[in-house]
Amino acid sequence: MHEGLKLVELLIKGIIVGYIASIPVGPIAILCVQRTLSKGRISGFVSGLGASTADTMLSIIAGLGLSFVIDFINDYTYIFKFLGGAFVMYIGLRIYFKNPVKQYRAKQMKKTTLSKDYITTFLLTLSNPLNVFLYLAVFTAFNVVKGVSTFEQFTAVFTGVFVGTGLWWYTLSSIVSIYHDRFNIRNLWWLNKISGIGILLLGLITLVSIII
Repeated sequence: MHEGLKLVELLIKGIIVGYIASIPVGPIAILCVQRTLSKGRISGFVSGLGASTADTMLSIIAGLGLSFVIDFINDYTYIFKFLGGAFVMYIGLRIYFKNPVKQYRAKQMKKTTLSKDYITTFLLTLSNPLNVFLYLAVFTAFNVVKGVSTFEQFTAVFTGVFVGTGLWWYTLSSIVSIYHDRFNIRNLWWLNKISGIGILLLGLITLVSIII
């Protein structure tokens, strides 16, 4: 019974960690908002799940203390930053030059399109493995993994992280979807331009930070 309560406690802590770690606004959040408005709530949420999967993988690295992986990230930080920044800029350019009118009028989303939404955010999140250190900080702040020793306990923590990140993306896509009707086609056109420029700048800043 005591072990059962411990697992529930770890699950809840994992959910809190995942939710909090996902809140900072970045290119993924902008991308999910843009997709929710132009394609619908499902597209935005599935995009978020791609980020959730990648975040959970990074949190496992942080939680298990895989020092050799963390050292590898430290040794090749500039390479990861370059690849991540270039990929972010590519996504920004694609959004900027896309025509949101066709997306807005589309009534049915193909599974392949949703798969692409998922894979894109999954790769985009993995391209920034420095998030490992974010999870290290949050895990430490909430004293989550200290004393965790069994497979069941680790599973509870990281299942919680996935659920927590998923809850954040569901919350974000739902809120944006509620106000979807306030956006007409012209609003979506401007949203594509602004989102594209915003994501492009985030990628550019990442590349510039390599030089500075």
